[in-house]
Amino acid sequence: MGTWDTGPFDNDTAADFANALDNAEPEADEAVAAAALIAAQCPEGEPVDTPYGPETPMPMFPTDLRELADEAVACIAGDDAGSASHWVAQEDWKQRRAMLTRLRAVLAPPPPSFALFEAQP
Repeated sequence: MGTWDTGPFDNDTAADFANALDNAEPEADEAVAAAALIAAQCPEGEPVDTPYGPETPMPMFPTDLRELADEAVACIAGDDAGSASHWVAQEDWKQRRAMLTRLRAVLAPPPPSFALFEAQP
């Protein structure tokens, strides 16, 4: 049918998306991939280089997504029994945690340090 009204879910594609939300599982793997795409646009981010795509450059993401991505990665990194534990060998878990830590360091770098008081001679 296509577009049938002006609301954000008032077209076939958006309505299908909304219906799919009822059956969606929480996906840590997709959240990490999305966080990596956001981190790639940060000053210290590493470019995403994978044969799986995306084939076209990603648009610039709003900077406020950095905090959301960091929160998601923090939850995933803190979940030792999460989805990665089912497919990452125990000996590789440290390497995966290190990758998550690197992502968090890029997404939410520590604030710059500054002197609270100026030293007087």
